[in-house]
Amino acid sequence: MATVTVLNAGMYTLIQDCGRFGVSDVGLSQGGAADLHSYCWANYLLANEVNAPQLEIIFGQLSLTTDADICCVLTGADCRAVISCNSEPDKTVASWQTFVLQQGETLRLGYPRTGLRTYLAVKGGFKVLPVQGSVSTVVRNQLGGLLQQTEQALKQGLPIAAGDQLAVAEHAPQEGVDKPFSPLAAPSRCIPDYSQETVLRVIESYQVGTFSSAFKTDFFNNDYTVSPNSDRMGCRFDGNPIVEQVESIISEGIAYGAIQIPPDGLPIVMMNDRQTLGGYPKIGCVARVDMAKLAQSPPGKKVMFQRGDVNLLTQEWQQFSRFFGLSF
Repeated sequence: MATVTVLNAGMYTLIQDCGRFGVSDVGLSQGGAADLHSYCWANYLLANEVNAPQLEIIFGQLSLTTDADICCVLTGADCRAVISCNSEPDKTVASWQTFVLQQGETLRLGYPRTGLRTYLAVKGGFKVLPVQGSVSTVVRNQLGGLLQQTEQALKQGLPIAAGDQLAVAEHAPQEGVDKPFSPLAAPSRCIPDYSQETVLRVIESYQVGTFSSAFKTDFFNNDYTVSPNSDRMGCRFDGNPIVEQVESIISEGIAYGAIQIPPDGLPIVMMNDRQTLGGYPKIGCVARVDMAKLAQSPPGKKVMFQRGDVNLLTQEWQQFSRFFGLSF
């Protein structure tokens, strides 16, 4: 078993899998990879189990080393990664393509060219103890991730920090011993272009009738930008607020991708670490297949909402889910 040592954890790095399901009744968030498209492709390229733990890296800047050869892949935002070793020239690492990080080498990520989140997967996945059926790190729930022993107690639910060590299940094939390593890349048509405008297709909710026609017209024609106040709980937006007197509702369960309209008139799209209940009215829900685009939209990115066809969007999700072997 190999061990990866984190030298620089970057701005915000978390251990994630597909998420923690069936626990909202006890107030726990779903968690999981915010960009499921990039996450699933990373495990697919390494022939990992679909739920194998990975690192979700926001705004890059991660660096780490390994004590044994390991097979890896980087997906999501391209952070211009390089591999360095002693005095040898740095080697460029292509995103969305498997590579070997050899014993003693250091993998370094820069800032993303476009996009926001980068996923680092290793062959066999990182070995992390699951909690409530998942290793997903939810900081607000203090759940998942690495178990950290402090003087006071055993803590969890923390971001990755410099000095953390992660166990890896499998070594990379050795030249001359096993078959030679052959890189595997995702098809170019499956690699998103994060520089494009983010258009989110919306499935209107049963509460859409509580909003006036004028409000709905403005909502679907407005240009919004992602707010710096966004996080894994919810993506907030800046733009022209559309204020309308809409009665609050009795707090109810909140779906992934739900679009809440608070009193200030600026929408909030509920993300992986959302609270389980909320009382703001909801105009609809961003299609699950489009949530990966939102997860890769950094602060300042232009976003538009567009009415979606529920049947078409259901078919798209079913195709995605079947291809990667998801159970939800």
